[in-house]
Amino acid sequence: MGDTRAGCCPPMDLFRSETMQLVQLIIPMESARLTVYYLCKLGLLQFKDLNSDKSPFQRTYAGQEQMLKAGVSPSAKSVEETEIDMDVLEVKLAELEAELTEMNANGEKLQRSYNELVEYKIVLRKAGDFFPSAQHSATARQREMELNQMIEESIETPFLQEQATSTDVSKQVKLGFVTGLVSRGKSMAFERILFRATRGNVFLKQVPIEAPITDPVSGEKMEKNVFMVFYSGERAKNKILKICDAFGANRYPFAEDCGKQALMISEVSGKISELKSTIDAGLLHRDHLLRTISDQFEQWNLKVKKEKSIHHTLNMLSLDVTKKCLVGEAWSPVFATKQIQDVLQRASVDSNSQVGAIFQVLHTRESPPTYFRTNKFTSAFQEIVDAYGVAKYQEANPGVYTIVTFPFLFAVMFVSYIGELGEGAEREGFEPSVKFINKAIPSVVYPRLMQPQMLQLLIRVLSERLHLWVCIVGQPYYTSTNRRHRGRSTMPRNQQHENFVINDSLSLSGSKLREMVGPTNIHLKLGDITEMIFGGRYVIMMMSLFSIFTGFIYNECFSVAFDLFAPSAYACRDLSCRDAYSIGLIKVRDTYPFGVDPAWHGTRSELPFLNSLKMKMSILLGVAQMNLGILISYSNATFFGNSLNIWFQFIPQMIFLNSLFGYLSLLIIVKWCTGSQADLYHIMIYMFLSPTDELGDNQLFPYQKTVQLVLLLLALVSVPWMLLPKPFLLKKQHENRHQDQSYTQVQSTDDALSEANHDSHGHGHEEFEFSEVFVHQLIHTIEFVLGAVSNTASYLRLWALSLAHSQLSIVFYEKVLLLAWGYDNMVILVVGIIIFIFATVGVLLIMETLSAFLHALRLHWVEFQNKFYEGDGYKFYPFSFILIDDQDY
Repeated sequence: MGDTRAGCCPPMDLFRSETMQLVQLIIPMESARLTVYYLCKLGLLQFKDLNSDKSPFQRTYAGQEQMLKAGVSPSAKSVEETEIDMDVLEVKLAELEAELTEMNANGEKLQRSYNELVEYKIVLRKAGDFFPSAQHSATARQREMELNQMIEESIETPFLQEQATSTDVSKQVKLGFVTGLVSRGKSMAFERILFRATRGNVFLKQVPIEAPITDPVSGEKMEKNVFMVFYSGERAKNKILKICDAFGANRYPFAEDCGKQALMISEVSGKISELKSTIDAGLLHRDHLLRTISDQFEQWNLKVKKEKSIHHTLNMLSLDVTKKCLVGEAWSPVFATKQIQDVLQRASVDSNSQVGAIFQVLHTRESPPTYFRTNKFTSAFQEIVDAYGVAKYQEANPGVYTIVTFPFLFAVMFVSYIGELGEGAEREGFEPSVKFINKAIPSVVYPRLMQPQMLQLLIRVLSERLHLWVCIVGQPYYTSTNRRHRGRSTMPRNQQHENFVINDSLSLSGSKLREMVGPTNIHLKLGDITEMIFGGRYVIMMMSLFSIFTGFIYNECFSVAFDLFAPSAYACRDLSCRDAYSIGLIKVRDTYPFGVDPAWHGTRSELPFLNSLKMKMSILLGVAQMNLGILISYSNATFFGNSLNIWFQFIPQMIFLNSLFGYLSLLIIVKWCTGSQADLYHIMIYMFLSPTDELGDNQLFPYQKTVQLVLLLLALVSVPWMLLPKPFLLKKQHENRHQDQSYTQVQSTDDALSEANHDSHGHGHEEFEFSEVFVHQLIHTIEFVLGAVSNTASYLRLWALSLAHSQLSIVFYEKVLLLAWGYDNMVILVVGIIIFIFATVGVLLIMETLSAFLHALRLHWVEFQNKFYEGDGYKFYPFSFILIDDQDY
């Protein structure tokens, strides 16, 4: 809901939501903006939209609410709270935009000219190589032809020779040519189109360019060919030019004279060098300008978002008749009344307003929003409850109990992957210690591990890992600038390099810690999944601690029994007793002081013993939590003054549940204390089928038969007790209420209008339908009666998942790790360890963790909360700058 800030609010109370009030603010126009700004900084008001019937364009400040558009990435520097005038910022941003636009346009022109000159230089070089080689080849060919003519004897007449000579001179035609570049992918099609369009009356020469070059038009890197097309006639030239334009070929002029070619190459090279220097200078200037903008971008961005949120809130206020004041309504906690009044007074003084804002509390029947002040630790547990439904206003909050019950029930189901203690330590970050124990226990190191020195060393290593994990995960972003990071440190900068003291003899400096963690873990933003895990870090920590606690209850770590608290109370009575049996064990010492006696582990009686223990423990935990839910319903009924729910809901529900399953829990405890061999299944079944029969060997205490008859009778009586009286009493109350209202004093006009206005947003006066109330009570009664049975059976999932998880861990440990350890082959050992690690992490640490989490969630949402929790409220979302990134205006 919100994080409590030190010195701002009274002590936190999670059991009931904060007392809320609907307030009315009448704010003068000249101080409206500053008042809303101060209220947003306070963050304790949730404004109501009084203009919901108007379109966004019809609101008062619609023209001033603009969308933020920016194309620059924010810098990583801290954002300081400095006042920025919006008019000055608007002018400055317009100037920067014009300057950047002009720089970009000039840069694009210069870059295009540069790319054209680069292409031109390549054309000059490639085409310049073609002309000398072609001329040399033509000269050699002409000499060869003249030599052949001199050798052969001519028999032609002088007249014919003179005619031929005159004919050749008159038919000489000068060929034209076009040079340029075309994309290499289009070169084949370009050649075919030229041949078909000119009917083969052209000569095409193409030379590929080795490296890709930048196209001046598209600005992309492309592979191109230099082409030269020789033609005859203007008609062919026009066709060639059109084909070049169609294929996007860039044409460049070219001179036949070698001297002119060298001069053009030199001139183009000079221009390229000048353009390159100009472009680099422009890029440097633009980069400097963008860096200047980036340094202030976060500040400007935050300022614009604040202004948008302020005007969005102003659009929710309505104008009064004189159009000189804005009238707003908002929900606020009662404890914030003095702070709001101080803020309104300060806004009036700072804005030099002659009239101060008016603050008054309105009386309404509308249901207020629900507001719990949480902190980093309680917020994740509150989110678990809110995922089911937000608590009704001042309804008892199950989040208080969820802090303990949720991780505890998770730990009961989550028997560690090789013992609960081991897996809890694994989730806490004790991986090296886990690997050490995994390797040491099956070997001769195990006896030495039980020595006090080794245990002390192990505990020190685990505590170091735990403290280091908390330091890393608890405060990972104390140098971050993102305001949304909840882990941001509140320490002064000169104290952020203090040492992290783990114990009296070991400390870790902040610089060393950052060196171990790495700088990227401190500065990078969280992803969606990582942020979700980080937000629930304390839930994970509590689940880990309770898993370690249940590991101590079972007195095992990594499927190996530990005599942590005392030696086992049992020993073999003779040499024939073997470890595989517990029948030969006799009690030689006092009962083991805490948890399960380690002598049970590894025996054939272990599974039946733990099976019975976990099943009975599941019933006890389930009945206890359901009774807690019914007791909370009594707290709700007392708080809201609903005596009908106390007499006709709480009392019969307590009687029904405890007459059956409370009695079963009592029998379990009595059987444990007395060591009786009574069959509890037989007792409970025949309590309904044959309540008057004698119990015989199943009798656990005197007068048990009479007690069972009384409890059965109470359970039967409690069902009509829940069903019948409440609907008739509700009908009578409704009739009396309306009869009294018909004789009430007539209200004044203003009060009546005000109450009618606020009642229009609430429930108003609804007609009483007896049939609907009776059917609703019937459904509620049937649901509770059947749910008492089904919910108790549902808690047996604690037994089932715990047993399945334990057996899976034993299978992975004994049939994979120990089996591979027994071979002398190193390959088998490595493969076995790899399979064990993947099975442990994939199945037990991931799948079983998710399964236990979901089952614990179901037990809280269905079996626990349905006894008292309505969850039909709505959250309190205050107008605050802290939550500005989460809101969309």
